[in-house]
Amino acid sequence: MLAQLDELYAESLEKLKAATTTAVLDTWYKETLGRKGAVYLMTRQVGQLSPEERPVFGQQINKIKTDLENAYQERLAEVKAVELESHIASSALDITLPGRRPARGGLHVITQTLREIYRIFGDMGFQVYRSPDVETDAYNFEMLNFPPHHPAREMQDSFYTTKEDVILRTHTSAGQIRAMHNYYPEPVRVILPGMCYRNEQITTRSSIQFTQVEGLAVGTNITFADLKGTLTEFARRLFGANRETRFRASYFPFTEPSAEMDVSCFLCEGEGCQVCKYTGW
Repeated sequence: MLAQLDELYAESLEKLKAATTTAVLDTWYKETLGRKGAVYLMTRQVGQLSPEERPVFGQQINKIKTDLENAYQERLAEVKAVELESHIASSALDITLPGRRPARGGLHVITQTLREIYRIFGDMGFQVYRSPDVETDAYNFEMLNFPPHHPAREMQDSFYTTKEDVILRTHTSAGQIRAMHNYYPEPVRVILPGMCYRNEQITTRSSIQFTQVEGLAVGTNITFADLKGTLTEFARRLFGANRETRFRASYFPFTEPSAEMDVSCFLCEGEGCQVCKYTGW
């Protein structure tokens, strides 16, 4: 019986040394030291021994269990270390690989458009003049021929501040008055870009905040023909040399005469589409 124990011990150690994964070690433990393992089955044979042999057999099997348990723990630590090293090696960063280029930001389309407008008007001798977003009622309305109770004020729903007669500008036209005050008595040739604010319903075509660019030219011998020529040149340089333009009489309370300019649609070439509302303009 003792010889069988020695044989079991030797075979178990050989299998333990051959185990290279934690999964195999778990199986070995169940088959060797588990409740239904080989060592447990050997203890059930004690009843076949004589009273004199039982103490010797008991001491030997307890020693084998202890030695196998210690050997298992040592081998488990070795296998786990190897598996960890292998995992680290397989997931390590390869510094020889080319790096990933970071995503580059881009200018907003409104910013790009504004810069193109600055360039075009700059070539024609205009300067960029900036005015405050927060304006007084006088600059935004009264000096532009919008006196109190004028019906044209109803055309623009304004954002009023808690301070009396101070509003968010509804148009950059307020800056025209400031520019003329600033340059007087010299001639004026400026464009006025900026944000405008109106209390409107937010849709795909309108918002409470939008970008506007206006132009102002004041000087001797400047006529309506200069206005038409400047705007036509601007439209063709911005939208294409083949653009057609037309002027329509319109109403603006702060200019006389007043007109609007249409530009032929650069998407449909005048055939009509959703952008131009099927007008071709």
